[in-house]
Amino acid sequence: MRAYRDQYASLFDGGEGVTLIGISNDPAEELASWASDEEFPFLFGSDADSDGYAAFGGDPRDNGMVGSRAVIVIDGEGRVAHVMPTFNQVDPTAYTELRAAIEAAKN
Repeated sequence: MRAYRDQYASLFDGGEGVTLIGISNDPAEELASWASDEEFPFLFGSDADSDGYAAFGGDPRDNGMVGSRAVIVIDGEGRVAHVMPTFNQVDPTAYTELRAAIEAAKN
């Protein structure tokens, strides 16, 4: 998520018109502490029992990684505009898909 944080301004135009929520199965207290320490400019949600992953078609163990994140893009009207059930923050193509989803959510 650090790579994503570093691309946040260019992807989101400073957060105008969309909201990002990263969902993981990490405990809420750990997520809050980590997000604060790393100064992430986006939201995190804890899905400790993985029900949220299932609701959005994801699996927290995708790619053999326990603790991977789903990314949800919320449009300016508060609607879910796009869901990436497993966001691979080290894969450049993930950002291409995310950028397209953000642009679509803004329009």
